[in-house]
Amino acid sequence: MEHVNPIGIGNEGREVFWNAQHFEPILFLLTAVAMAIFAYGVYRRWQMWKAMGKSEIRWDNIGQRIWLLIKDGFLQIKTWRDPYPGIMHGLIFFGFFVLIFGAAFDAGEFHITEPLFNWSFLRGNFYLGFSFLMEVFGLSVLLGVLMALFRRYVLKPDRLGYKGKPDNTADDAIVLVLLAGIIITGFIIEALRIYATKDVATGFATWEVWSFVGWTLSLAFTGMDINTAKLLHKISWWIHSFIALGFIAYIPYSRLLHIITTPLNHFLSNLKPTGAIEPIRDFENAEAFGVGKLEEFTWKQIFDSDACTRCGRCQDGCPAYLTGKPLSPKKMVQDIKTYWLEQAPAAIKAKVAAAKAGTEGAPAAEEAGKALVGEVVDLHELWACTNCMYCMEHCSASIEHVPKIIDMRRYKVLTEADFAPELQLTCRNMENNSNPWGIGSHLRGDWAKELGVKTLAEDPNVEYLFYVGCSGSFDDRGKKISIALAKILQAAGVSFGILGNEEGCCGDSAMRAGNEYLFQSLAQTNIAVMNGYGVKKIIAACPHGYNSLKKDYPNFDGNYEVYHHTEIIAKLIKDGKIKLTQPLEGTFTYHDSCFLGRYNNIYDQPRQILSAVPGLKLVEMERNLSKSFCCGAGGARMWMEEDIGERINNTRTKQAMEVKADTIAVGCPFCLTMMSDGIKDNQMSETMKSLDIAEIVIKSMGMEENKVPVDVCAT
Repeated sequence: MEHVNPIGIGNEGREVFWNAQHFEPILFLLTAVAMAIFAYGVYRRWQMWKAMGKSEIRWDNIGQRIWLLIKDGFLQIKTWRDPYPGIMHGLIFFGFFVLIFGAAFDAGEFHITEPLFNWSFLRGNFYLGFSFLMEVFGLSVLLGVLMALFRRYVLKPDRLGYKGKPDNTADDAIVLVLLAGIIITGFIIEALRIYATKDVATGFATWEVWSFVGWTLSLAFTGMDINTAKLLHKISWWIHSFIALGFIAYIPYSRLLHIITTPLNHFLSNLKPTGAIEPIRDFENAEAFGVGKLEEFTWKQIFDSDACTRCGRCQDGCPAYLTGKPLSPKKMVQDIKTYWLEQAPAAIKAKVAAAKAGTEGAPAAEEAGKALVGEVVDLHELWACTNCMYCMEHCSASIEHVPKIIDMRRYKVLTEADFAPELQLTCRNMENNSNPWGIGSHLRGDWAKELGVKTLAEDPNVEYLFYVGCSGSFDDRGKKISIALAKILQAAGVSFGILGNEEGCCGDSAMRAGNEYLFQSLAQTNIAVMNGYGVKKIIAACPHGYNSLKKDYPNFDGNYEVYHHTEIIAKLIKDGKIKLTQPLEGTFTYHDSCFLGRYNNIYDQPRQILSAVPGLKLVEMERNLSKSFCCGAGGARMWMEEDIGERINNTRTKQAMEVKADTIAVGCPFCLTMMSDGIKDNQMSETMKSLDIAEIVIKSMGMEENKVPVDVCAT
């Protein structure tokens, strides 16, 4: 039984139809040429990758990185989240992966002069299974290619374009044609070989049916002269070889490069907590604030753009893009990539010249008159981002969009002092009164005066610090959340206190607006106070403060156990410390806060709380959990006007209206404000309201909002 390789470059019928010695030298030469072209392309790209960008360590914790490479690079876990493109990509990737090794195995078997242990692998039942497996995976690749063609050129989903315009390129078509060409010509070769050798026995040998695609296709050649079939086999084999070798050579010069860059980008993933932002470490000696030039990005931030496959998953759920703003995370990354491709050759030449001159680190000069921030990335794009993290959560290539945006905002704010007027006022208020509203900081603890809540100055011997935050201290709706949470903690006998007038703004909005200097000033002030009291555990009702205290404060020696109030309340209910006895009628839907969900993976606790409320009917909006839609307040957008497209909070409110909810439950004061405004703007105030989880719990506990039972004020 001869060796059979249905789709790979190898011994496909050469042993039977012509003297392999005459043709193998030519094939080996062509293979060497293809590999040389491939190697040069990768080497050239390597030079471009290292030509620009600041240093950054992304090769620590090798074990964890290898796991990410296996999980997301090989097993494609992130890609499978969306069924159609996930299956499509899986069919192509896994099919081709198996076929490449099958081809190598087949070719290697043919060229081994002495079989291992005197046993040839491609014989008998093993061969039959091998042949069948190659057929199955060959078909899977072909099916995946057809799905890709149908999706890209017939379905044309918006995420494969920008603002309704498809971003198809000739490269996309070439890649798909090459893939299909390799598979189709491979099956044709196999079919011709089966047909041309049928005269060896009567009809077709029974074992040929295991090569079921080739066997079926061979029936189409019935009546053809055998010599003609052999000639066509030879021609097809060379066509197949040229296509396959062309495919290999083309990889580094096409979008096929993501075969290398995307798995590598998974390996280079940021291992810090989700959403943690690297601070400016040394303001006194920093040469630049933020990123205003391409080379001020780190090399990894630039490499990100080359790993992008333009799949559009990031764009598919971006609240800015979906409400008509100019921002598309995909477009932003691709614009940076295009600019990098323009700048990299000059940067390579500059490095070579610097090396010859005996100098090091010579910066690459950017094209005169073309600014990274403002032209390559439009300012409207830059400021439209809500930092919701949808793009990073769902990126199948582990690209880090949000840190780039914050770095570019830092440049505009700290270097050019150029940001929206309303943000200037917000930052000035935070600087002068440590809150965005500019209300006197001495009023910060007034909400708690009638509740018997002590400050740490009065009693520092408490288990938890309740970090109230600006909204919970100054905003009328936010204060209701603080009151409700304080009552819940008191009823459960939780030992807690507040900082009162000593508490300051967490600084999250300042940091995400790009004002890193102000953020660090606010954070360090808070940390000094907290550390002075020996704070170990913190409860926060605002996910923005919660996230900042948990992930950003440790950069400045602020190391605490930080809990969101939904985590605490859920545990109190589970432990029987509080009882929910009053039924709440109506249909509730829960809005996942971005900084609670995607940033901190808190999805279950709020739903557990709502499910524990008697009489409450909980329904889910279409966009929920990790695919939840932002309220529009994150990334300092809470303090900015939304003058382009539809308001994000109105869009989110409409999604709640679609499931006929009469109450939108939230776990964030920013979300509460945005949802309440959305209800008003959609003229639903008479039939819909928005409540924080703590407010819902206090109602179900049967405790009046403006009174505190005497027997629960022990703290």
